Amino acid sequence: MLKSYEINNFKSFKNVTKFDLEKTNYQMLSDINTRNDILKGVLFVGANASGKSNSIIAIRFLLDCLLGKSDIAIESYICLFSGNPIMELKYNFVIDNNDIEYKISYQRIDKKLNEDLLLNGKNVFSRDGSVATVNITENITYADVPKNTFFLRDVYFNTKFRGSEPLQKWFEFLSNSVYLDLYKARAIQYRDIDLSLKSYLEEKGADGINSFFDECNFDQHIEYDKTSEGNLISLRAPEKIIYFKRKGIDEPIPYVLESLGNKNLLQLLPCFFHCIENGGMLLLDEFSSGFHNDLEELLIKYFMMKSCASQLIFVSHSTNLLSNSLLRPDQIYAVDFDGNGSRIKRFSSEKPRAAQNLEKMYLGGVFNGVPKYEYSIK
Repeated sequence: MLKSYEINNFKSFKNVTKFDLEKTNYQMLSDINTRNDILKGVLFVGANASGKSNSIIAIRFLLDCLLGKSDIAIESYICLFSGNPIMELKYNFVIDNNDIEYKISYQRIDKKLNEDLLLNGKNVFSRDGSVATVNITENITYADVPKNTFFLRDVYFNTKFRGSEPLQKWFEFLSNSVYLDLYKARAIQYRDIDLSLKSYLEEKGADGINSFFDECNFDQHIEYDKTSEGNLISLRAPEKIIYFKRKGIDEPIPYVLESLGNKNLLQLLPCFFHCIENGGMLLLDEFSSGFHNDLEELLIKYFMMKSCASQLIFVSHSTNLLSNSLLRPDQIYAVDFDGNGSRIKRFSSEKPRAAQNLEKMYLGGVFNGVPKYEYSIK
């Protein structure tokens, strides 16, 4: 699981910023929202354009670099309003009690890329520009490494980290991760499987989704077929499509006529189920898109209850999620933007008590990250 990550000169984060996913001394929700002292998820809140999305894009950057299907335009991630030519990122994971640290630095002027991988404090891979040394099974030095290629990616695909089970399990955890922008309905996955809604339904049918609906007391089911029969109407399509049926009505409603919230929910569920069942990180941008407050809360509770070695890292504007009954104070970060770029504040840094109302404290400015809009009528 992801223990922490640190970024410097990345996107809107001009200065060194550390995101910590280790649990603090809070006891609330310890049995549900944490595993082996690591949080099962964190929420980012804040004003529009404060840098919330960039907080999870920093994790997506790691996944794209090591497992993505296309080359990375590294320079496009460097902070635009910084004179610093060096971008630095550091990621710390715990896999089966093994500490794994991966560090990246990129020098824009001479396009120099450095990488370091440490396993339990021991350097097992090091890359300095065009030269790399791999110490996983034996010492091997490589010269003429391409400038814009993340060489650890090549080492993994060439060796599968044979002889190092912790690193194999680390890459398995990374490959099970998914990035999903609910506003754009766009998912990026890193394992060679198709988690699109259509593929999920073609392979598994509607039973899994309908079981989730039943378990969570939804008043609807779905059907995936060419035809659907109701009490009053029958619908037929040239190919299989999704039909919704409300309890008590039982007339088919085609997917295209459904609400944005229901569409987004169905797009989310295959990725949601996959990460819960297999481990990995579910990165959700614009989590609030079309969802009722109660549905957001339900999804978070469900993930925390059902997941084991999985993490939900997400962005939302819904302040009702700021509750000690749903998330611990150390699971929430407020994001601000000022003349020095984006900056974060962890709610736990103010040491709120279990009985205090986190939402009211946030809206009152205790944790920062609140927009200061004003309109005067004259």
